[in-house]
Amino acid sequence: MHQYRQLPVKAFNKEVDFDTDSLTWTLHTNSYTPNLDTHAYVSDLTNELATGGGYTSGGLAASSRAMTYTAANSWSVQRANSTAYAVGDVVRPAVGNGFLYRCAVAGNSAGTTTTLGTVLGGATVDGTVTWECVGSGAATFTCANPSWASATFGPCRYAVLSDRSAGTAATQPLLGYVDFGSDKTGGGGTFQVTLNSVQGVLTFFLP
Repeated sequence: MHQYRQLPVKAFNKEVDFDTDSLTWTLHTNSYTPNLDTHAYVSDLTNELATGGGYTSGGLAASSRAMTYTAANSWSVQRANSTAYAVGDVVRPAVGNGFLYRCAVAGNSAGTTTTLGTVLGGATVDGTVTWECVGSGAATFTCANPSWASATFGPCRYAVLSDRSAGTAATQPLLGYVDFGSDKTGGGGTFQVTLNSVQGVLTFFLP
């Protein structure tokens, strides 16, 4: 999931409460163009799907929410040899060294163990993958996969998570969005957005 970059500021300013606020998923067409730097509030969103075909304008409440902290050596995903990794994947070494690594350049890891650097922000080339050292732990926000039953709605490209607790769209913070990569259409069954089971919806790395 792509995090809107102003979110940490909104969280530190107490504009977002991950546990108790009205966090909401909405679906948007490809006519909406996300801007991670400048989009901060719901008023910046455009082209939400209209009500119909199993979708209700205004969105779906995020459920089963949790915010947890995981130290690097307890991270469940370990780097493996000869494995394909995508940009954004997060791992720790098989033998923990107290740091987490995020894939900055996608590719395949080397066939033998690679020693990953321990300088925050530093890069390590591992086969055709490049890892960035991102922290000694991570705070992760998770929630249930959003889904819409009996979905026959028209094409959508993005699922956006926002905080609708404040009074107006101009004061309701944006959290992040999922890019489906291409237009998706409800086929009559359940339309579900599958979130990363380890990294959750949002991951904040801590030094």
